[in-house]
Amino acid sequence: MGFSVGIGLTNDCNLSCPHCYRDAGSIEQLTLAHIATICAHLPVDAMGFGTGENALNPEFPAILELLHARGVRLSLASNGYSLMALDDAHLRMFHDVELSLDFATETRQNRFRVAGNWALVHAATARCRALAVPVSILATLMSVNYQEMPALVALARQHGVHLRVNAYQSVKTDEFRLSYAQFWHAYRALFATAEVVSCAEPVVRAAMGLADAHSPCAHTSIRFNPHGQVIPCVYWPTSEDMPTIADLPRLGATVLQSRDFAQARRVPPRAATCKCQGGCASRRALAGQLDAHDAYCPWVRGDDMRLDWQPAPAVDLMRARNVCTTIVR
Repeated sequence: MGFSVGIGLTNDCNLSCPHCYRDAGSIEQLTLAHIATICAHLPVDAMGFGTGENALNPEFPAILELLHARGVRLSLASNGYSLMALDDAHLRMFHDVELSLDFATETRQNRFRVAGNWALVHAATARCRALAVPVSILATLMSVNYQEMPALVALARQHGVHLRVNAYQSVKTDEFRLSYAQFWHAYRALFATAEVVSCAEPVVRAAMGLADAHSPCAHTSIRFNPHGQVIPCVYWPTSEDMPTIADLPRLGATVLQSRDFAQARRVPPRAATCKCQGGCASRRALAGQLDAHDAYCPWVRGDDMRLDWQPAPAVDLMRARNVCTTIVR
């Protein structure tokens, strides 16, 4: 079994969204040679593109051609720009794609991102569907939109697409961080209005009564940021001594034994007997509390959280089990 690789070919973007985690300093670009090195030294089954708008990397078409020729399954998260910039042949190389939409109305979406983004997302959705490329809505669950989950479900249903939800991580600011009450309100509302395709958000998974509450990050999922660093999760705090793509010829798959990957997999001793099993390691790392319970752990608070949910028919979406995320229908 190979790795599911998440990668940001660039931190360049046509937008400057207030909740974005990307490093907006100097522009960094991964190259075709970098991708060839990754594929030569790791067993890559799938590759999902995120972080910036990947079509702003000048080698993006060539990179897609290399990966497509190797049989690597491809996915892309975009604000709409990249999906409109690619030609039909390259767009059809994707197994599935996602469009970022955090609000269910044009006014709120455009106010949060930029005027015209709502129309761009809908144009890109129509184009992908016309080309038979499976498309989903991708929403970041935040303190400013946690009450919109039912409306986003309704919007996804209207367009005949899935909805994927990521809980906001405080990489650069706490401004959009969910409170404990907001977090659980949102997931109750989400599951009350939609069927669950998959859930890999550890603490939510535990509240659903599912096994394997640990995150997929640092296990079979691996990330590369635009600086070329090898990281267990896109939200994981970085440092200058982390391994890079240049280290892969020497390390190969043993890169997963490096310090940060080991820390991301480790269950905090104080949470070893808790249902949360530490929950999201990146959330703990960003808070400087790697040895604590997940901030949204209900059981450490004495709250016997149980979520009612209904399963959706199985569907093969790449990000279903390679990031801490929830997909509903």
